[in-house]
Amino acid sequence: MLIVDPIRDINGSPSATFNQENLQVFLIDRTVVSMTPPVGPSASLETAVAELSLAVGQLLRRLRAETNPEGLTWSQTMALARLEKAGPATTADLARAEAVKPQSMGATLTELEREGLVERRPHPTDGRQVLFVLTREGVQARRKRSAAKQKWLLDAISRLDADERKTLMSAVELIKRLGESE
Repeated sequence: MLIVDPIRDINGSPSATFNQENLQVFLIDRTVVSMTPPVGPSASLETAVAELSLAVGQLLRRLRAETNPEGLTWSQTMALARLEKAGPATTADLARAEAVKPQSMGATLTELEREGLVERRPHPTDGRQVLFVLTREGVQARRKRSAAKQKWLLDAISRLDADERKTLMSAVELIKRLGESE
């Protein structure tokens, strides 16, 4: 059973809170902004999944906002990271690696090229293909973003107490395993 109590937030935006299966959810403009799961043995796996998904999403959004000095899109950032990690690649290779359509990756690479962050080079064995590589400016943009991310995370984690830091570090291995699972 779903019980919804419509309210207005401080700015007058439509908001709502509701309880579903003992889960307190707070919505603003149809976006979930917080969920309070039950604790103890009654907490369900579905609740844990929902809460983890929200927490990871919130952390990623915060990292993007705090560490994007160039104003790059998520797709542009991921393409630069992939080129930095794996080296020169074709549009198709990058699209496959990022699970997007080649046309979308092509548009992303065109914009990065226009910004001077990547450049085209001939494929060494296939004259029909082109490889994209990071330029010096692209490498600097990646380093700047990486340094900003490290600084923000260091500052955020340093505000946790010792027990919280220990708990967070224990969770890192589990989160890695989840990310690597099929």
